[in-house]
Parts: sequence; structure tokens; C-alpha cells
Amino acid sequence: ELSWPKCDCLIAFCSSGFPLQKAQAYAALRRPFVVNELEPQYLLHDRRKVYEHLEKYGIPVPNYALVNREYPYQELDHFIEQEDFVEIHGKRFLKPFVEKPANGDDHRIMIYYPNSAGGGMKELFRKVGNRSSEFHPDVRRVRREGSYIYEEFMPTGGTDVKVYTVGPGYAHAEARKSPVVDGVVMRNPDGKEVRYPVLLTPTEKQMARDVCNAFRQMVCGFDLLRCDGRSYVCDVNGWSFVKNSYKYYDDAACIMRKIFLDAKAPHLSSTIPPTLPWKSKAPDQSTEGLTRQGSGIIGTFGQSEELRCVIVVIRHGDRTPKQKVKLKVTEEKLLNLMLKYNGGKPRAETKLKSAVQLQDLLDATRQLVPPTRSGQESDSDAEDLEHIEKLRQVKAVLEEGGHFSGIYRKVQLKPLKWIKVPKHNGDGEEDRPIEALMILKYGGVLTHAGRKQAEELGRFFRNNIYPGEGTGLLRLHSTYRHDLKIYSSDEGRVQMSAAAFAKGLLDLEGQLTPILVSLVSKDSSMLDGLEDASIEMDEAKARLHEIIISNTKANNTNGSVEFPWMVDGAGLPPNASELLPKMAKLTKQVTAQVKLLAEDEDEKLALTSSFSRYDQAKALGKTTIDVARIAAGLPCGSESFLLMFARWKKLERDLYNERKDRFDITQIPDVYDSCKYDLVHNAHLNLKGLEELYKVAQLLADGVIPNEYGINPKQKLKIGSKIARRLMGKVLIDLRNTREEAICVADPSFTEDEALFLPTKELEHQQKVQVRNEDGRRSSTTSEKSMDQEDEDDRETKYRLDPKYANVKTPDRHVRTRLYFTSESHIHSLMNVLRYCNLDESLHGEDSLVCQSTLDRLHRTRELDYMSNIVLRMFENTEVPLEDEERFRIEMTFSRGADLSPLEDKTSETSPLLQEHTLPIMGPERLQEVGSCLTLDKFEKMVRPFAMPPEDFPPAAPPQVLGYFSKGAGVLERLASFWPFHKSGINSKMAEKAVNCQK
Repeated sequence: ELSWPKCDCLIAFCSSGFPLQKAQAYAALRRPFVVNELEPQYLLHDRRKVYEHLEKYGIPVPNYALVNREYPYQELDHFIEQEDFVEIHGKRFLKPFVEKPANGDDHRIMIYYPNSAGGGMKELFRKVGNRSSEFHPDVRRVRREGSYIYEEFMPTGGTDVKVYTVGPGYAHAEARKSPVVDGVVMRNPDGKEVRYPVLLTPTEKQMARDVCNAFRQMVCGFDLLRCDGRSYVCDVNGWSFVKNSYKYYDDAACIMRKIFLDAKAPHLSSTIPPTLPWKSKAPDQSTEGLTRQGSGIIGTFGQSEELRCVIVVIRHGDRTPKQKVKLKVTEEKLLNLMLKYNGGKPRAETKLKSAVQLQDLLDATRQLVPPTRSGQESDSDAEDLEHIEKLRQVKAVLEEGGHFSGIYRKVQLKPLKWIKVPKHNGDGEEDRPIEALMILKYGGVLTHAGRKQAEELGRFFRNNIYPGEGTGLLRLHSTYRHDLKIYSSDEGRVQMSAAAFAKGLLDLEGQLTPILVSLVSKDSSMLDGLEDASIEMDEAKARLHEIIISNTKANNTNGSVEFPWMVDGAGLPPNASELLPKMAKLTKQVTAQVKLLAEDEDEKLALTSSFSRYDQAKALGKTTIDVARIAAGLPCGSESFLLMFARWKKLERDLYNERKDRFDITQIPDVYDSCKYDLVHNAHLNLKGLEELYKVAQLLADGVIPNEYGINPKQKLKIGSKIARRLMGKVLIDLRNTREEAICVADPSFTEDEALFLPTKELEHQQKVQVRNEDGRRSSTTSEKSMDQEDEDDRETKYRLDPKYANVKTPDRHVRTRLYFTSESHIHSLMNVLRYCNLDESLHGEDSLVCQSTLDRLHRTRELDYMSNIVLRMFENTEVPLEDEERFRIEMTFSRGADLSPLEDKTSETSPLLQEHTLPIMGPERLQEVGSCLTLDKFEKMVRPFAMPPEDFPPAAPPQVLGYFSKGAGVLERLASFWPFHKSGINSKMAEKAVNCQK
């Protein structure tokens, strides 16, 4: 040790294998100035101590709990693991949750996903080549070989932030694609990981200072999670390498030089210039906008215009037919099962979704139903036979797949009748259910074709909706200039469509579950349900039934009226009443053929003790057809012949009631849906009459489906506004916030003093109104939490690219994207609002937002098929004054989706239909005349009467964050919504400045 050379300054970093004790011995002997204190570095090897230390200094960390084991696989009374959660000392963590080894040198971190999102586990690890994580779909149980930290999964929108300190007064931050999403490392042509410097908020800068001081490490790094408008420290590193930032290297060199001189030669410190002598002045940033170019496919715009906002409402992709089985059950095994999962309450219903619950139900049905038909069913009466067949159908549905997945199968048990029985303790009587209604919902699963459609549409948007010759979106997104949020309804097929679209849009790889959990938020209140318009829709269906059955031609509109879409029942075929008996006859013919196939399948099952089950969950990960099943003459996908027969038998029974001689026209869309599905996916079964049935069903469905949402334009507008009211309100908020942000960037001279133009009482009232902020909802695909919004949440948190370090043009410019994935009902409703809003009395005399030629085309189109979409793009004309209403304009397009007949796409053996069972998506079409200018003000005026006002949005927690603005604009929305700029006596521009001030 005496031979160790003397040095003035010592810097050491915590890392596995570093001889920390030796460094301590050297420091004790030679007494150098120590940049990073050595003793605290022992803490960094244990994540438990790191979290404890962070909390001690008041630094925010994720919600977590510790599981300490003295030896591998030690059983702990306080640790409970169930299907979708773990519980530690009574603290429950629902999936998705994160599992970190207590050992800080072990970088194998796991994320466990809930069954509702497909299940499985993602393993994060230090980069190996171009991989930083792997998804394991079959792993569902946590590790037990050591001690672990379990913490809540924090949805960060697919972005990680690394922070590097050089002393307590300096912090550099870089953003990169999170390994949670797809595990593919983005690298530049030099092979280095792509990262972009980002600005830290004042709160985050203080956190960096606190981390530096708490661990007494001047030079260190830590991971920052940005979620719900808040930031958390989740890991502290003794050393980290900054990627591709020479500015950081220069800054670090200057700071370290001053630190060394202050410690060892303070007399020289003040004489050295603060910057490096060879450092040249950085060139000015170009003002040329990356967004200043148009797309000829979607539409062109002038060189002075920049894309500001993209809002898309999209229907889900190709799915299996939706199914529902209803039966009354009296079997004790099933009634006991209901009591088991409803807490023993005899009059309470229960829902079975989890794998454990569905397995219990499967075990019960297996005991109640023999594996095959005995041939003695003919001795039973019709009701008993139907009951047994329904139980057999329930059993077949539950036996599909290698494991259960809650977003594809769910069961309700509702008690119907009770009797009084003595209590077990003999003290009085209690209710005991003797009959219950079982409702099994299944099907409606996104097919391999639906996933492929969604991914392809995402790629189309990446290459055509955004500028930059195919890479514009990715560059915007990776540089924090793309504010992207994706919302989905509660349905599994819609969620998976959103995830597949995001995969194509952002050029991601791997399976959909991690993408779904990381990037997609559920909002069922905005994108689900028809309850608000149920009365009006029932009235429309009743009137529709009357028109069809009475053989009334829709006021004889075929060419005799100037606007044929304006009359009741427009689009119905004139011979609709004659087509119904033909449809019923053909449906019966197809059902009989499928029944024979099901009976043949049943006989084969009787000859073997086991049979191959098709794993539906694994099928979801496929993007190609199952060639082996098709070659064996089996249905494509996860459907057995038994379930296929049940599907067609139900259609036959519900479409026409022979006893009452009555047709149910509400079954027409379902018959059409089944026909199209089987022509696309099961054409190899060669069902006789199926093509003819499809043609008849299409004629009727083309008239029935649009009229279910209103039989004339005024009723369509009323129903559409009720179904899409919340969604339309959110769209207006998106557009308004984008405009205000753009104005703020264009004219940063706004000052707080200008807010005084707003009356104090009005301002206070607006600030007290609790409305949902710009994306006021935090709901991942698996958990929907609600947190009280404090006043401070109204303050804008801006997550931006750092313009000083970033090598990009116009770093202050950004594009906001909002994607809303939903079902057919919301697409029809939104389209009806857009094209018929001018019919409202308050807008008398206004022209439609949709041009006349497109109104005619929409009337003739009628079907908005899978992946149909409505796109709103807002542009800013930077050469027009801020107060000019033409500063911001809206461009509207739509696509009919996969609106192509499967009979028309068989022109060649290489067609997508034959090769991949996939119908192509139709390209975008304009809703406006070429060259027309729809200003944002005009758009708002036309649709505001049909949109939910911001004050009606219930308070909710802040959104998950990705990009430019996070918590957003709560005050902005209130001011912009309530303050009548154009009706007040004050100057509208000054009022808008006041709004910007409040941001």
C-alpha cells in the first residue's frame, strides 16, 4: 500500500466487481479529494437500501413493498400470490406489476401482465446486441429464489428518462425508447443507442439535486419515471454513460475542472474561463419546420402551413362473430358456484372472468354433461334437450385454448328463484337459490387478419399522415415533439386492435401484450356503450321493422328525390319483405350442413380419450392463417364445428320464429356478419348456399345497419349526438388545446399581466369547476384508478426536447396525436354528427361540414367495415395573423375500412383473401371539396351543440405522459370553454392571451 502513488483527486463509481474496500484504503492513506464519497456506494448494491434512502430524503419513489427471504424458496406467511395480484403484508399489487431483485447488481427485472391483457411476463435485462427485453407469454408466476421488490407498474408512454448529475447544480437528461415496449434497441448508423436530450422540470431538477446530496455522489445517474404528471426515481446508478452528447461532455469537463480547482487550488479557480477554449459557438437552429410538407395521398397544404394535430377515430379489426348463450340452471353444482364467488349472498349475481373461476365452471359442466352424445337424447323432451345442448356449448367454449383469458370469455350468474331453508346453526331461516340465469359471452376475438389489418393501417399512417418521407413520425416521436395518446374501449378486440396499430405506427416489434399495457389507455365511458340512446334506437328499429314488413318502399326514394338520404329508411332494398323468407331458408340450409360436420366431429371425439385443443391465446399472436387446421378440413381460428353449429343454429332460431311466423330484423346484421366471416375464413368448407345467403344478407344489412342509428337524418343526428357526445367533447378539447399551445409558441410575448382582463369572479368560478383535463383519465388496460386532483395539478407540466443539445430543427414545434379505438356504433354516430349537424335548429341556414358529393357517396357506401376510420388533421398557417380565424383549419377524411366483398376479391390466387384470409383496407376519401377551407372556429361552432361540455366531464386522475404536455390544460379548457370570446365586450385576442397566461 505504501507504494501506491499519490494523487490530488479521486473519483470512483459503484459497479459490480469494483474493489471498493481497496479504494477506501487508498483514500484513508493518501487523503485525496474524493468526488464521489465511498462509504455510501455500498448502499447502491442493494435496491432495498436505495429505496429506503430515497424515501428518507423525501424523493418520490414508486409504490412498492419488500419480500425478504433468508434462503431460496422460503415460504412466507405474509406473501400471497393469486392469479392477477400479489399481496405483501396486506398490501396488494394488481398486475401489471414490476419485480426487481434486491441485489442491485442483478439487472433481470420482470413485469407480469394480467390475464385481461393476455397475461405473460416481460424480462428486462442489460442490452445484448439489439435486445433489451424478452416477452414470455406462458410465464405467470413470480420468482421465489431470492428477495425482491414489488412495485406498481408505471405507464410512461413507452419512454424512459435517464438523468446524469455532475455536482448538485447540474443535471443532464436523455430520453430513449423504453425496453418495456418491444425490447428492440434503436441504434444510429454508428451503432450507438438513439437517445435525445430532454428538459427537466423544476421539480425534477430538485430531485436530481436531492439524489446527488442524499447519496453524496457528485457524478451519478438515475432512472426517472414520468407518469400521471408526476416523476419518480426508480433506480440510482453509481455510474452511467451519456450517449452522443458532446455538449454534456463539455459541460461535465468544465464543472469537474472547477470542482477540482475549488478543492485543491482555489486561487486558480477564478482565473480559469468557465468554458472550454476550443469550444466553438453552436450554430443557430434552423427555423425550417419539419412538418412543413404535405402528403399527396391524404391532401396537400401550402408551404406556409404546419401540421399541428391528428385525431383519428378507428373501428377495430376483423373479429370472430360475437356470441351469447343464455340458459336457466337449477343444478346444485352451478348454484353453489354462484354462491362461492358472490360472497354467499343468495340474491346477488356474480361474474366469472378469472382463470380460476372459469376452471371451476368448466369442472362443474364436465360433471353435468357427458363428453359425447349417448344417442338417448330423443327420449328427453325438447326443453331438456335444449338445456343439455346449451350446457354442452358452455363446456365447449370453456375448453377452447390452453388457458383462459378474461377479455374473451365471461360468465354472469343471476339468481332468479329462492326458497327458505334452516340455517346451519339452527337459528332461523335463510334464502337458498334454486334457479339462476347463466349468460355466457364469448367470441368477438380479434383474428390474425384483424391484427394484420391494424398493423398495416398503422404503417400507412406512419408513412402518409405525417411528413418526413416515412420517418417523420418516428423522428417526431423519439424527440419528444410528438404528443401521442391512444385510447380504447373496454372490449378485448378493440384493445388489441389499438396495440397492433401502435405497433405499426411506431415501428415496434414483438407481441402485443407489452405494447397494450404500455401505450393504450381504456376509457369505456367515452368509447363504449349505447345506453344513452337506447330508447331512440329501439324506436328506430321498431319503425324500421314496420317499413320492411309492410313492404313500404322508403317513400319511393329510388332516384325520385334530389337527396335520397333525407327520407325514412333510406337505403333499404325495395323488396326487403321478399328477401326475408329467402334469408331464413338459406340460413336453415347452411345450419343443416354445419350440423352434420359437428356430428361427425362428435363421433371422432368418442373414439379417442383425448383431443387436441386449439390454443386461442397463441392464435392471437399469429399473423398468418393456421394452414394445418385448414388442410385437415377444420374451421380456421379457434372455433370447433360444435361452436360453429351453435352459432348458426342460434341465428336460424332467432331470425324467424315459426310458431309466431315473425321475423326479427335485428338479426340481419348478425347473419351478414357470420356469412362474411365464413366466406373469408372458412371458404374451404364449401358450404352450399353460403354465397347466395351472403348476397341476400348484404342487401338487407346495407339498409338495416345505417338505419339502426336513425331512420332519417334528424334522428341519426339525435342518436349520434347521444352516443358520441363524450367523444365529440374530447375531440374539441384536443383541437382547442393544440391551438392554444401553437399560439403560445408563435407569440411567447404573452405576460401574466394580461390575465387581468378577465373578471376576477368569473376566473375564480372557472378555476373551481372540476372538469377532466385534456386527457383527464389515468387508466391502463388493466387497472382504472382514480386520484383526487389537487390545485397544483392544474399547473402545466411540459416534457420537451432540450433545444440547446438536440440536433433537430424547430425543437419548440410539436404534433399532437390522439387515437380513439372503438366499435361500429361510435363510427356511425360520429359520422352522422359530422354530416348532419347543420340540421339542428340552432344552426339553421349553415351548410353541412361534409360536401354534397361526399354525402351522396356516403349514402351509397353505407357500410363502415373493420378498421374504418375518421381522420381530423389541424394545420396552422404561420403567415396568417394569430387573430385571423383562418390561422387554423381542419381537414377531414374517412375510410370505409375493409369494405370489400369476399366474393369480389377472388380474382387471383395471390389475392390477400386467399393467401391470408384478409380483406384489404380502402384508402382515405375526402369529406370536403378540394381547396375548401374549414376553419377551426367554424368546426367548433357546428359540432359544439352535440359535444359534452368540458364542465360535464367528471374529475379524474392525470393521464399517462408521453411527450409535450402532460397534465394538461385544466384551466385552459375551462377558460376556453366558458369564456364567450366572440360575444364579450373585450378584445378576443386579449382574452386568448389571458387563457395562455393561465396555462
